[in-house]
Amino acid sequence: MLPKNARLTDSNEFSRATKSGLRVSTQNFIGYLYLNNNDQPTRAGFIVGKSAGGSVVRHLVVRKIRHIVSNEINNLPNNSLFVIRALNGAAKANTQEEISLIISKLIKKSSEVKK
Repeated sequence: MLPKNARLTDSNEFSRATKSGLRVSTQNFIGYLYLNNNDQPTRAGFIVGKSAGGSVVRHLVVRKIRHIVSNEINNLPNNSLFVIRALNGAAKANTQEEISLIISKLIKKSSEVKK
């Protein structure tokens, strides 16, 4: 479970991350990372639309993603906004492998941007 201060809830921040942030995609997920200049902790949010499946399937996908991200959120750059968007095949995906790959690629990209 993500702590309350690590949850991304504002639609403006979702938009900022998805439109202006770094982007990495796999077959079933897209990850966005927006590097902020404020003093807030890194926050994460998830987008799982109806194309991923019915309500039960979507909630299962979100629970899987949330579990993985809660373990890896400390690896992300401080003060950043992190968003994962699930695509059509997310319910049958190897979620752990794909999300870990997205996070590692975003960390690498963000370190290149900071230089």
